[in-house]
Amino acid sequence: MTETGWLEAHLGLILCIAGCTAVTLLPKILPVTFLKGDNLPVALRHWLSFVPVAVMAALVGPDIFIYEGQFNISSSNLFLMAGLPTLLVAWWFKNYFLTIVVGIGLVILARYTGLY
Repeated sequence: MTETGWLEAHLGLILCIAGCTAVTLLPKILPVTFLKGDNLPVALRHWLSFVPVAVMAALVGPDIFIYEGQFNISSSNLFLMAGLPTLLVAWWFKNYFLTIVVGIGLVILARYTGLY
């Protein structure tokens, strides 16, 4: 097979790999490139300060409120009951590591003692 024939035969695959590479790298490279430094307006910096909290809430929220396959906000929800004191620890100490340790520790304690 000639080199031109190989390229024509695999053009779809090459374009797919190039597209996947662009879709993966551009969202990571563009913000770093254009949003570096303190040249952002104050209002935009203030708005961007909420992004980590929003991402964390989107990741943790479903795990707390969906228990055993359904929405559950009663005291039978282990993760909600462990999450409430953990929320106080997060608010009081503002330390992600301590918050995670307390939350996991409360779940382990509740399961070990047979409460849930």
